[in-house]
Amino acid sequence: MAMLKKSAIWIAFAVTLVGMPQIFDSILAISILNQMAIAIVFALSYNMLLGQGGMLSFGHAVYFGLGGFLSVHALILIEFETMVFSILWIPLIGGLFGLLAGLFIGSFSTRKAGTVFAMISLGIGELIAASSLIFSSFFGGEAGISGDRTFGPTFFGVDFTQNIDIYYVATFWVFLATLFMYLFTQTPAGRMANAVRDNPERAEFIGYSARKVRFISFCASGLFAGVAGGLFALNYEFITEENLNAATSGRVLLMAYIGGLGYFIGPIIGAVILTLMNSLLSNYSELWMLYLGIMFLLTVMFLPRGFAGFIMMHQVAWVRGTLTLLIKPYIITGVPAILFSLTAILLIEMSHTEDEIFHFLGMALNTSSSVTWVVALILSGGTFFATRKSLGQLNEAWESANAISKDEQT
Repeated sequence: MAMLKKSAIWIAFAVTLVGMPQIFDSILAISILNQMAIAIVFALSYNMLLGQGGMLSFGHAVYFGLGGFLSVHALILIEFETMVFSILWIPLIGGLFGLLAGLFIGSFSTRKAGTVFAMISLGIGELIAASSLIFSSFFGGEAGISGDRTFGPTFFGVDFTQNIDIYYVATFWVFLATLFMYLFTQTPAGRMANAVRDNPERAEFIGYSARKVRFISFCASGLFAGVAGGLFALNYEFITEENLNAATSGRVLLMAYIGGLGYFIGPIIGAVILTLMNSLLSNYSELWMLYLGIMFLLTVMFLPRGFAGFIMMHQVAWVRGTLTLLIKPYIITGVPAILFSLTAILLIEMSHTEDEIFHFLGMALNTSSSVTWVVALILSGGTFFATRKSLGQLNEAWESANAISKDEQT
């Protein structure tokens, strides 16, 4: 029965991936879906390090970028007919190069854990990023390198000129990579990665080498990060130093943490959220990075297990059938919380804009009028107070929904 349930989940995942372009069929939507596919594989590979293995890395973009650079070089070789094969296999080339980089760097970096490992990863990341500007024959310097995915043999008549073609290639690799990363968590190496993360001394005591377990997870993570880099190369047809630096490493950390470290679905949620913020919110506000930072801060303070952890918190109430007790308190707290968020955004945007008339949610607001500011401040303060006031009722409902009954105690 459990096997059937898992199979149904994976079938639903595959159907969702294939069916997304039928629901969102615009050029912009396909572009965003391609970005999500890349981000999902990249974030899941990072979760293998931090979420499952407990290795905080500040240089995970190295394996993503190196896989992407070699993938673009492969595109160039195909273009000049030095190599002849379908670009469908480009992500595999990126993955193999990410694996080789993981084997080399992991051979010494995984000897240590904790802060030492984090500092080594940061140093390696900065070293590779700086080297990419020096060794221009491979990395292309500041301009990077570019290729053309339309050369080479077609695949059943598909020449990969359209973004929708690349999406289906990405769908194939996203499903395959996600499946194998999940299967890795079910292997002895994957299970022991969790044990080493939680208590490396006990793992050593029962006969497992914590270093070897970390090394295996590190190499697997590099493999799938390279696959994500190969998908990036196919989608954009160029790659630069930016794909190797600390900013890219920071973004994947945000994806994994906001989505929920330790939960397999967490990085997927985080990748979707950050891709939407980057692709859509950035079109409406120049301050979208500020909102991303605020969301990360609030996640650390109030949702330390991420959005996936917040969802899993309701598992007990779901099983007991008491989840309906939380609907009304969530509405009472959620409505003023959303209104407070909107008014806070309004105040931030009005402080930033230089236009006298600011358009917000269909309203034309005069930023030079003191009345506009006073009303916005009153609404912000009122909704904040209403949110704080309703938290007591929400806490009571939560305790009631998760309370242990006498039957369960006996």
